[in-house]
Amino acid sequence: MLAMNELVIDTNVFVSELRSADGASRAVIRRCLLRQYVPCMSLAMFAEYRDVMGREQLFADSPLMASERQELFYAFISVCRLTEIYYLWRPNLRDEADNHVLELAVAAGAQAIITYNRTDFASTQLHFPKLRILAPSDLLKEI
Repeated sequence: MLAMNELVIDTNVFVSELRSADGASRAVIRRCLLRQYVPCMSLAMFAEYRDVMGREQLFADSPLMASERQELFYAFISVCRLTEIYYLWRPNLRDEADNHVLELAVAAGAQAIITYNRTDFASTQLHFPKLRILAPSDLLKEI
């Protein structure tokens, strides 16, 4: 069994959790809320989360009302560890918008980035051998 504590939870995982009543994303977020994982957060990642939370069209099929989604977001943020990023590794990823996620993971010493965008992170110019890129279901299989 692999022990992982510090993780970077990509926004696509959080959105998936809010749009589904069950599934791997929900299980990962639940474990974060139970403090089984330590989700790492940066100011850039927080801004991305806030932006995504404001896109109502993303949540048209959500089983949660807007107030419930907001409450869950605040609960999630409350268990995150704020990490300052002092060194930028850019350009590194094909999609420039994903660089801040990788920079957060490196700065936080995270064991993994949990994302549904695994292919975007697979083509890095710089490699960080101890950092893993996992889908939520892969994380749950390992723990």
